Amino acid sequence: YEEASRQLKDKKELFVDGENTIRLGKHAFNVNSQSVELSLVNRDNAMYYHITGTSFFEEVTDEAFNATKEVWSQSIPSENEEIYRGEFLAYHLFKESETYFNSEDSEVQSLDALNQMSNKALMGYVQRRMALRYDEGYVKGVHDKDASLILQALLGLYHSIGLLRFSANSRVIAYLFWHHLVSETGKQKWIKHFDSVKSILKVFPDSRSFDQTVKELRLEMVELQPRILWAESKHIDEAAEYLFQYLVGDRKSLFSRKAWEFNDSFQNYLKKNRSSRDFEQSVRAAADDFIEQFEVVEYWLKSFNQLAESKADLDEIREAVIINLDRSSVLTKTEQKLSLHAHVEEMRGDHPVIVDGKYSLHYSSFMERLASYSDIELKKYRAFTSLKKDLLQRQKKEIRLQEFKPRVLTSFVRNRLIDEVYLPLIGDNLAKQMGAAGSEKRTDLMGMLLLISPPGYGKTTLMEYIANRLGLVFMKINGPAIGHDVTAIDPASASNSAAREELEKLNLAFEMGDNVMIYVDDIQHCNPEFLQKFISLCDAQRKIEGVYKGESKTYDFRGKKVAVVMAGNPYTESGDKFRIPDMLANRADIYNLGDIIGGKATAFELSYLENSLTSNSVLSKLNGQSQKDVQTLIKIAETGDQSGVEFESNHSPEEVNEYVNLFQKMVKVRDIILKVNMEYIASAGQADEYRTEPPFKLQGSYRNMNKIVEKLSPVMNEEELETTILSHYENESQTLTSAAEFNFLKFREMFGVISSDERNRKSEITETFQRNLKLKGLGGNQMGHVLEQMELMNKGLQDIVKVFQVRNNEA
Repeated sequence: YEEASRQLKDKKELFVDGENTIRLGKHAFNVNSQSVELSLVNRDNAMYYHITGTSFFEEVTDEAFNATKEVWSQSIPSENEEIYRGEFLAYHLFKESETYFNSEDSEVQSLDALNQMSNKALMGYVQRRMALRYDEGYVKGVHDKDASLILQALLGLYHSIGLLRFSANSRVIAYLFWHHLVSETGKQKWIKHFDSVKSILKVFPDSRSFDQTVKELRLEMVELQPRILWAESKHIDEAAEYLFQYLVGDRKSLFSRKAWEFNDSFQNYLKKNRSSRDFEQSVRAAADDFIEQFEVVEYWLKSFNQLAESKADLDEIREAVIINLDRSSVLTKTEQKLSLHAHVEEMRGDHPVIVDGKYSLHYSSFMERLASYSDIELKKYRAFTSLKKDLLQRQKKEIRLQEFKPRVLTSFVRNRLIDEVYLPLIGDNLAKQMGAAGSEKRTDLMGMLLLISPPGYGKTTLMEYIANRLGLVFMKINGPAIGHDVTAIDPASASNSAAREELEKLNLAFEMGDNVMIYVDDIQHCNPEFLQKFISLCDAQRKIEGVYKGESKTYDFRGKKVAVVMAGNPYTESGDKFRIPDMLANRADIYNLGDIIGGKATAFELSYLENSLTSNSVLSKLNGQSQKDVQTLIKIAETGDQSGVEFESNHSPEEVNEYVNLFQKMVKVRDIILKVNMEYIASAGQADEYRTEPPFKLQGSYRNMNKIVEKLSPVMNEEELETTILSHYENESQTLTSAAEFNFLKFREMFGVISSDERNRKSEITETFQRNLKLKGLGGNQMGHVLEQMELMNKGLQDIVKVFQVRNNEA
């Protein structure tokens, strides 16, 4: 909710021209609206990992995945260049109804039930079943309509063509087996068996108890399979089922109308060209072997098919071979010429199989084509999508993609200081680095942004917020993890895994190459020689040498949206000086967020109050509301004057009193924290040799302000407020070990609560520090110790003189 409110507020106050352009100060910037996601894209006939919005492309080398190349262009499981999704849906609804008696889904209807439905009822059924197949990409009003029309035509053919619903190849195999290959003894055994089966089925027509019979038929056919070279296992399976249905039925052989018509055309061609005798002689030459005769006739028919105006499919040619060879009484008396074709009109989909809204359906080819697709191409596509998902998950985990998505902290407040000072300054810098939108965009992109401040001033939070609003990848590089030992950008040069991971992230940012903010944090922990590598990236060349996955590369970011931001604390925990190469510093715009910038003292002081709103349970209700109301309440707290005050939001008098009470306490906290902040910065800027007292390391940052504000309550009195502030800094000072005593005494002095004993103790510590500093300057040798003793003697003499002076005055 808070982030949504912030985005709405930002869109109203910062964005121009909708969501595509944001204004930072006087510059407008184009916003990358693509979220940071990893995808797979087909590029140059290869598949690549791609991070959206960037120039990151890395080729996939997984062998199993590359084996699915033929389905890479397919976007949904139900359709490709040859299969229309309306066909796919109709086929699968047909097949599930064909085996409805084994279905666990009670909603599935039998083929007979579907055939008896009205057009409207069938459409409703298709829509209900389609809704369950949500991953197949159907469009309501298009594919449900087309699938319903195709399914209706399929049902009509299924119930009219009888055993022609089995494929031509399976019927030819069954015919050859039954009439020409099985022995007479075997045939009589089967006839006797099937006479018994027919009797049972008359009484129990829906019986499913004869699967074993089908299996036995198949076993016998498999033994004869080597003689039929073109017979595949799937044809044998279907032939066994067909022969079962044939033998329990009227035992009439059926052939498609196309096969009859093709054979008639062939016979007419022979007569016209006076070639009938040649044909008959070649057939008689193979009279001793029916299978050999079959092959001879097949060659004749295939040759004719090359010349025929109306081409026949290979399976229809095989049907025609049987018609040619077996003009026996069995075949002649059952010469039914049934069409397997149906024409469907008013189709709504868009696919090559649909021409001017018309679709031609051939039952056998439809079933074979869809079955082949489901058994082969669909499985490949499913394997492709599964591998794709696994590869993306592994790659996301490997490159830690989620870490690079900039997220705005819930505690972030876009206050007056940010609006009036930081955003304009950062906008000026980014205009130099990435180029602003519009005609004023610079072509000589260069530069770097260097943010300096003590810890806790929100350097990282601010830049992550800006990266989020600009739609940039936020690549945060952890300086302490890299450390002083690392001097190169190559991950292989890292001495430990933490440094190696940070360098890999840095080179990944180079590889992305666009819409990226490279943020190197806490650079005071980095070796200047390492920072020096960024010099060429920050000048007009915009180039840098990197190493990605062991391969050295030169990255050229000219004209790309790449920003380099570094952040550091000029005073490390060890007291070392902050060091950055001069040539890099000369290319940077440098700002200290812990100090007053551009004379904006009021905004800087106000920011402490605004940033701590979310830390207090009472004041958090103001977060996301009118910023003007917050400033009005602060003014009341500072002046005590409520005359003529108006609020933009509704606040009850009790709430206003609570807010003002808390802001009054916060102002007092803010004032002491500002003193601490200024003392910290002043101390951090001193050279050790010029110090007159130990370094002051207590901090007065937003973080300190928030920690204290979260403990405030409207009923707290002055003594309790003072105790809360002192307790906070007493605890903070404990982390300073040997410097804890001096820092806390110094704080009590600044706070105005130091006692005379504490003041004397502070003086002792200061004198000891100064003495040690002098000794350090002398190198700690014997002469230094002599001077130390002389200084102590001098101090003793001065104390004696003071005593005599006091006594003389008393006298």
